[in-house]
Amino acid sequence: MTRVNNFSAGPAMLPESVLRQVQDELLDWNQLGASVMEISHRSADFEAMAKNTETLLRELLAVPDNYRILFMHGGGRGQYCAVPLNILREKTQADFVITGLWSQIAAKEAEKYCSVNQVASAETLSFKSIPERDSWQLSSDAAYVHIVDNETVNGVEFPMIPDVGDVPLVADMSSNLLSRVIDVSKFGIIYACVQKNIGPAGLAIVIVRDDLIGNAKPITPSIFDYANMAASSSLYNTPNTFAWYVVDLVLQWIKERGGVAAIEKINEEKSNLLYSFIDESDYFYNDVDKRARSRMNVPFMLADESRNDAFLQSAKAHGLIGLKGHRAVGGMRASIYNAMPLAGVQKLIAFMQEFASS
Repeated sequence: MTRVNNFSAGPAMLPESVLRQVQDELLDWNQLGASVMEISHRSADFEAMAKNTETLLRELLAVPDNYRILFMHGGGRGQYCAVPLNILREKTQADFVITGLWSQIAAKEAEKYCSVNQVASAETLSFKSIPERDSWQLSSDAAYVHIVDNETVNGVEFPMIPDVGDVPLVADMSSNLLSRVIDVSKFGIIYACVQKNIGPAGLAIVIVRDDLIGNAKPITPSIFDYANMAASSSLYNTPNTFAWYVVDLVLQWIKERGGVAAIEKINEEKSNLLYSFIDESDYFYNDVDKRARSRMNVPFMLADESRNDAFLQSAKAHGLIGLKGHRAVGGMRASIYNAMPLAGVQKLIAFMQEFASS
């Protein structure tokens, strides 16, 4: 069997070596004679693996001691609700920076629980850039400031961590957590669904500062209460045990390759190579502000959009899948997360050159 080059935005490709290990261990994990999907989440074997996952993540991201790492249900959308429910406290307002589709959705969800102040919006920029920090109109009494660090649909990414003073900065890093080195201490909360860079769909990772735990509103569902999850080591109820196990393997894979700093260099090489080709091409184009281009999701258009379907069909025939752009923006999109090898990007570029000349 020949595996394709999968440029899907998510669920996204996983490292092949991880998938092969999963395959080898599927019926007999940890010499238990049973699958990891069949054993109790409260067994000693699973709890040891779960603890190792947290230790690895803490090490890879240099998470300070005053932060808890939680593994939760509901994906990124679940955290759009969980964040305000847990950290609004007595305040009634939160600040949101709108940079694309996902920050719009996050803000709309938060409106169910508080007043949302759009401190800056890239809508006037057609969501092709990040509003300059000096233009943000921060509130005087916001409970937190929320950003989506990388917009998968629009292909924009924050080039730096914005300074918002003493107000907790909350970041949805669903599509770029572990893709580059970050200073966790600059954030109050970082959260991410795992199906981009970290594992299969079914878990959300939350990295939350200690002082933001323990103030959930009474209406907060128990499984979304950070205090409950922290007190139970994220085993408050049955988690997605299979996803957790695969996340553990992916974190081991990242560590074996030199950690996040080494992964970041490869990601920069991949994205720079693809953007350079597109910029030099007469047939393909990307009109995202170069200062805010995503390293994870590269949207691009064809000069002749009547050939979009032909491009996708031919790409599939060449073993390149998942390239159709999001319905909100059209065109094409190449998602080049951690598991995408440099060779996959090179193969995509070679195909694009061939298609443009056909």
